[in-house]
Amino acid sequence: MLLQLYIENIAVIEKAQIDFSAGFNVLTGETGAGKSIIIDSINAVLGERTSRELIRTGAKHALVSAVFQLKRGRAVDKIHELGYSVEDDGTVILQREISHDGKTSCRINTRPATVSSLKKIGNLLINIHGQHESYGLLSPELHIGYLDSMGLPDDLFLQYQKVYHAMLEAKSGLQSCQMDQAQKARQVDLLTYQIKELESADFQPGEQEDLNRKKNLYRNSERVAQAIAQAKAALSGDEEMPGAVSAVSQAADALDDAQRFLPDLHGLAERLQTISYDLEDCGEEMRDFTSQLEYDPTELDEIEARLDLIYRLGLKYGDSVKKMLTYLETCKSELQTIELSDENAAKFRAKYKKLAAQAEELANKISAWRCETAKSFSEKVKSELQFLNMPNVTFEIHQDQVPVNETGCDKIEFYISTNAGEPAKPIAKVASGGELSRIMLAIKTVLAGRDDIGTLIFDEVDTGVSGSAAQKVGLKLREVSQNRQVICVTHLAQIAALADTHFLICKQVRDNRTFTQVNRLNREARCRELARIMGGENITPLMLQNAEEMLQMAEQQQS
Repeated sequence: MLLQLYIENIAVIEKAQIDFSAGFNVLTGETGAGKSIIIDSINAVLGERTSRELIRTGAKHALVSAVFQLKRGRAVDKIHELGYSVEDDGTVILQREISHDGKTSCRINTRPATVSSLKKIGNLLINIHGQHESYGLLSPELHIGYLDSMGLPDDLFLQYQKVYHAMLEAKSGLQSCQMDQAQKARQVDLLTYQIKELESADFQPGEQEDLNRKKNLYRNSERVAQAIAQAKAALSGDEEMPGAVSAVSQAADALDDAQRFLPDLHGLAERLQTISYDLEDCGEEMRDFTSQLEYDPTELDEIEARLDLIYRLGLKYGDSVKKMLTYLETCKSELQTIELSDENAAKFRAKYKKLAAQAEELANKISAWRCETAKSFSEKVKSELQFLNMPNVTFEIHQDQVPVNETGCDKIEFYISTNAGEPAKPIAKVASGGELSRIMLAIKTVLAGRDDIGTLIFDEVDTGVSGSAAQKVGLKLREVSQNRQVICVTHLAQIAALADTHFLICKQVRDNRTFTQVNRLNREARCRELARIMGGENITPLMLQNAEEMLQMAEQQQS
């Protein structure tokens, strides 16, 4: 159950805290007051996709926090599975902060979390039904999901999915092996030529880098030789200067002589002597480097030719030796696959045939379950629709067999007739907007007992509904709220009057800025709000009397 929702800097809401109660909660308000912002905020904290455009103008970030009261169930198991915990009092806090730079910061009980973690948990905490979902009934491909929600065995469906995807892999492997002989011959010739060309080049890993290093060295050998000669002269000296080695050695000898009288000089004398030895070693190493500068001019020509070959072949097979060697291995693998294609095709064909048979068998089991379930599902939905002021309704589920696919071998489509004597037709062809809302509410009611989600949110489920039908919708929502929390955004007084808790969303303009507030209404305020919904801003005593009567009737129905 959603205990508390805190919103900060979302659209026109600067700060708002809503303390929901158990049972039936409704939110009302003028069009544009901010009711949709409440739903957007809930979606955000549940990990759904959102936009930085939601951030209030002038604010640096937006924040949504939701406190839930949980019992044992899938949501608690998922929280533990993700490495989080529920507080001792059974509460969990989800929090999401959105910044102007598009970054999102999420927390679960003060611990950092990811958006995907929020979504995995949120899907088990709240089920939001909006107007768009009702219109989703116009898409027959979605109907199968509602039927399966009646309790299609998870192990059966997962087993089918595993076999079905393995069958697709086998089919793909078989197709890759099946090419006509002419195409196969052309591909073999091409691969053979490419392999021969690359193998003839005999490229070695790291060869390109080594050749470039040598080329740069040989081209600059004179400059390097001059630098080494200059360094050697500085160390060894010449006819005019003694050099660093001699100078440091003399310094060491002088201090060694002086340390007889000042023993503290002994360490420094040894250090200088060590330095002189190191300088002598440096001179010897320079001779070794000098030998590396000796090369045959034809060697540079060979290096240039080799690099040119790498460049030319690189235009066809990759811009580096590493990529060309990888391409060579790929060619060899493809050639081997083609050469063994007939043998592999036979293996894939046998595997595909076996898996196709298994997939068909499992799909038929799923189909049988759907056929049996469709009978009870249609009867229950029909019963709910009759309660929702559609007394002559006929609700049918048409099940046609199709080739195996992601969901099995069934095409499921809902048919309906709202008038006596008229044959049932596809929902998309005959249902009005108000009928779609009631059909979806009926389906949600039937499915309500199939999961342990604690909160159902209905966003303007009353669209296209009025009169006694609206009251029936309200009664059905209140009935559903007996077993779980229901939150409903509505424009109808007949529904709002039946609520256990009533919130008013209103906006004000102060200092040329718009501010939205959410207020929990007492009995008197509820009466005025119901009167406003029914009659507009000019509330008369008669309107207030009618509103009071609606509240009294609702209370009598509850008792």
